[in-house]
Amino acid sequence: MRTSLGGGYWRLWTSAALSNLADGILKFALPLLAIGYTRSPALIAGLTLAFTLPWLLFALPAGAIADRADRRSVMLLANVARATLLAGLLVAVLLDAGSVWLLYVAALGTGVAETFYDTASQAIVPQLVGRDQLPRANGRLYAAETTALELAGPPAAGLLVAAAATLSLGTPIALWAAAVAVLLLVRGSFTVRAPARRPALRAEIAEGLRFVWRTSILRTFTVMTGVFNFASSATQAVLVLYAVGPASAMGLSEAGYGWLLSLVAAGCLAGSFFAEPAERLLGTARAIGIAFFVGAASLGVPAVTTNPVIIGAAFFAGGAGLVVANVTTVSLRQRVTPDRLLGRTNSSHRLVAYGTKPLGALAGGLLAELFGLPAVFAVMGLLAAATAFGATKVRASAVAEAERAAVPASPRP
Repeated sequence: MRTSLGGGYWRLWTSAALSNLADGILKFALPLLAIGYTRSPALIAGLTLAFTLPWLLFALPAGAIADRADRRSVMLLANVARATLLAGLLVAVLLDAGSVWLLYVAALGTGVAETFYDTASQAIVPQLVGRDQLPRANGRLYAAETTALELAGPPAAGLLVAAAATLSLGTPIALWAAAVAVLLLVRGSFTVRAPARRPALRAEIAEGLRFVWRTSILRTFTVMTGVFNFASSATQAVLVLYAVGPASAMGLSEAGYGWLLSLVAAGCLAGSFFAEPAERLLGTARAIGIAFFVGAASLGVPAVTTNPVIIGAAFFAGGAGLVVANVTTVSLRQRVTPDRLLGRTNSSHRLVAYGTKPLGALAGGLLAELFGLPAVFAVMGLLAAATAFGATKVRASAVAEAERAAVPASPRP
């Protein structure tokens, strides 16, 4: 019989679900609101860059802060900062003083806060549950994140913007406030033990980078994730051209394209529940390798067929594989990393994982210009499939040895 994840974990889960729903609404609402200020495609698309750019600029400092400060306090301050920033934008909109540039400030500011929140939230999980519970705990968190960001957030944003611009801004503020209230109910101190004399922040960041690089299994899976995200971002950048419109290869309407993307989100949700049994049955490295291969296959399917049913099924399977790989690698990283380094290890991994995405999007556009859209799916599908073989280099004995070498976090009641 499985042991309970505990009240502290479920309060964290509830707070994370509320916070992710706020993120999901805001990330889709701001571009919709921007249309009222500008019709420039570059300015509207730039809002997405503003949301994601902080991961390149602040991921490493966020990891160091998560290892220095109380991790719950970092999460609380990040959500208070997001709610306060958005409240300022709401006031400007109410006073008829809104502009596209204020939307950029909101996107960039909430993106910075998200970097700190997400880094601390991954690092706090091993302090709330036992090591053997990490796959289940992370899977449930991924389920909440996928539901909030991909399934509930976009339609909620559309409805709220259609009702009133102020509602689309006020709702995330209320959700972040509720997330703060729930997180305050998570009792205990979540500051890791520090050396008597702390090194400089730069030295601590370098220590985290060295740990990831020198730990072969972490280095392998970080590189695999970076290459895979490069490939998937390339295909995502051109998918709309391949799928939408009567002149496109798939010939879908805008609504049909929305349904196609929803299958990815549905697969991600399903995968969050498959991760724990997959790791238990297949072992860590094999589960990750197979999940990467399934995800890679889904990227390449549009190169060989334009059938929406086949592509949709592949996207569902790919979404499931993606989350199985994510949950398993996150749980492994938490098990093999000493608690005092966990924030920096998470942020070092994410710097690679997120930093390759804009490069992949650029490569996808250039490849499509030179060789056509099918070539993007074919080349990137093969590149992503090659990453799966990295898992064959990781032996079960190496995983077990790394887990024994780590200092386990003590779960809190």
